[in-house]
Amino acid sequence: MNVQEARFRDTAADQTREPFFVDRSSFPQRTAAVASVAAAEAEQVDRDARFPQTAIDTARQQRLLGIQIPLQFGGDGASVPEITEMCYTLGRACASTAMIFAMHQTKVACLVRHGTGSNWHEALMRRVATEQMLLASSTTEGQNGGNIRFSSAAVEHAGSDISLVRNATVISYGAQADGIVSIARRANDAAGSDQVLLAMTRDDYTLEKSLEWETLGMRGTCSAGFELKFNGSSAQIFPESYDKIHAQTMTPVAHLSWSSAWAGIAAASVERAQAFIRKAARGAGGQMPPGAAHFTAAKRSLAKLRAMIAANLDTYTAHEHDERALSSLDFQSQINLLKVEASELAVETVMHSMRACGLSGYRNDGDFSVGRHLRDVLSAPIMINNDRILANIATASLMSSVPASLRD
Repeated sequence: MNVQEARFRDTAADQTREPFFVDRSSFPQRTAAVASVAAAEAEQVDRDARFPQTAIDTARQQRLLGIQIPLQFGGDGASVPEITEMCYTLGRACASTAMIFAMHQTKVACLVRHGTGSNWHEALMRRVATEQMLLASSTTEGQNGGNIRFSSAAVEHAGSDISLVRNATVISYGAQADGIVSIARRANDAAGSDQVLLAMTRDDYTLEKSLEWETLGMRGTCSAGFELKFNGSSAQIFPESYDKIHAQTMTPVAHLSWSSAWAGIAAASVERAQAFIRKAARGAGGQMPPGAAHFTAAKRSLAKLRAMIAANLDTYTAHEHDERALSSLDFQSQINLLKVEASELAVETVMHSMRACGLSGYRNDGDFSVGRHLRDVLSAPIMINNDRILANIATASLMSSVPASLRD
């Protein structure tokens, strides 16, 4: 991949095309700038359960919110592997910032892959790139929990106008977002699984808070519940049905991005454990403290976690433009198992880090505290509950054969 890529932007005056360049080598530096700000406010964000406004403002300044938008629409054309690296970096700094970024980029990925060719969605892409709009997600409603493939709320149609009223039990950073991407039944007479995806901007909807967000961890995501009322145009519905969007983009990009954010949290805890073990060993004349074995275990599980994410990224990028492969039972099972296994490994890693640090890790103050990391990462197995995913995979896997060899 070239360090610099030429791109063109249409001028409003004469529609001539002017070349300019994207320096892809700037991505790590731009992400590091956001991570530095996020780390500085992470403790306060957690303590006060407040949105990491300064970090997100810095992400806007660094043009990270539109970084995945294609070059022709004013973005930087960042790839999914590049997005996951950003999630990992931000996860090491502030879990809430990383998860907000991961959720936003999942919505952007849907817009990029499934909105191209639609005038309305292409205009939204340009707005995301130009205005650095923050997109939230509304996929959870009523009593359905994390069952994203079933919707209760339906789109109401009146000619070219549409409306939607949704009991959204969770909309992460909904009050702070500039737009929301939501799923719904196609129409009143549609089955719960016959869904569409629609994008809406802040002037299209109202939010009335129904549930507060007082949680153990991930407090800065501000994932309150709302009644969402939307009025807009049928052009805001994505052209493709949600089942395709879910299989090809929503699930893989979400699980890859979330897992990378969780791996970043785990890495931050291992870094603190390493600093503690080094200090303890120096103070004891080179004698390893009792928690040294747990530090080794933390390093081992972090290595497994990173390797697992990398392997799944390779699989996704190899088949990124193969709709049939992405929709296959084998790939869908693999990418869902990534979410399950990565979330469990991340928790295991942070637990080992805490035990490596002992009381210093258990404390909420001090340089070696791992409490915030543990509370944040404990959200991972229950964010779309692992038990639900495993039950669904078990049912689907009854239709697939057991491999007869190591590599086939």
